[in-house]
Amino acid sequence: MRSLNRGVEAARRAAVSLQLVARVESLPYFAQARTVGLYCALPDEPDLSEGLRRWSASKRLAVPRVEGDAMRLFDYDPRTLVRGAFGILETGPEARLCPPGEIDLLLIPGVAFTREGARCGRGRGYYDRYLSQPGFRGVKIGICYAHQVIADLPVEAHDVRMDGLVFVE
Repeated sequence: MRSLNRGVEAARRAAVSLQLVARVESLPYFAQARTVGLYCALPDEPDLSEGLRRWSASKRLAVPRVEGDAMRLFDYDPRTLVRGAFGILETGPEARLCPPGEIDLLLIPGVAFTREGARCGRGRGYYDRYLSQPGFRGVKIGICYAHQVIADLPVEAHDVRMDGLVFVE
């Protein structure tokens, strides 16, 4: 799956990413959300930067920052982005923490998903630990390419299921 994800050509990635942003905008969860958490993409993930640009005028946006073994979300400010853990864009140290209980909708990348909401991440468990915090109550939506939606994935007790998926056929 990782090889397939890395093999998505830049033009296809850009086109699919724009379609994904539009699909997220059509979700009732998105319309109702005041605070949306979303990721800054790695080169093999759908890129939601257009969503960051468009939604920042109407929503409070938060993006992850990895700190040791923990991931926390911080208010998005494009002027403070720096390369952080694993080369991912993250907010700088001056960014304001967004507590888990304030996230209404969280858009989550993954290596693979099932239609039933199982998710295979990159193996370090950052999202699973974040989503398992007692204060987190947001809607969890996996964001992916269509080829990432597969019939079955092994699931462990600590794996947190998605409430839905957004992908482009």
